[in-house]
Amino acid sequence: RIVRAIGELAKSIGSEGLVAGQVVDINSEGLLDVGLERLEFIHLHKTAALLEGAVVLGAILGGGCDEDVEKLRKFARYIGLLFQVVDDILDVTKSSQELGKTAGKDLVADKVTYPKLLGIEKSKEFAEKLNSDAQDQLSGFDSHKSAPLIALANYIAYRQN
Repeated sequence: RIVRAIGELAKSIGSEGLVAGQVVDINSEGLLDVGLERLEFIHLHKTAALLEGAVVLGAILGGGCDEDVEKLRKFARYIGLLFQVVDDILDVTKSSQELGKTAGKDLVADKVTYPKLLGIEKSKEFAEKLNSDAQDQLSGFDSHKSAPLIALANYIAYRQN
């Protein structure tokens, strides 16, 4: 389990995960043709990869079977992408005071975001779908054991800053 967990951690932060996402993100700065596919790649390999590592390592070290580990991997990817979609929405709909950080910085930096590509309403619909898809991955698990993960998904989906 420990060796498998170390391999997962390396994958999450290495050239197949966080590093890949960061490289594509940096290489995308200033490009005018960054589309939804590239944006999703970046966030699946950055935010989602970090959450995937945490969730999957817990599942492996906790003795989860391969099927459960893969369901939790998908759950983590969904909530990782959800985090970024919500973050992008909040950046354009909240004030700096409400966020506790500078609002609108993505707009000023002309970064590609979900609201920029999809619009606010479609981004909100996408966020709802990601939360639903994430929670669907938890069906079949003991409800008491999955409750913290459901709470995490809802926290990410409905956070205000």
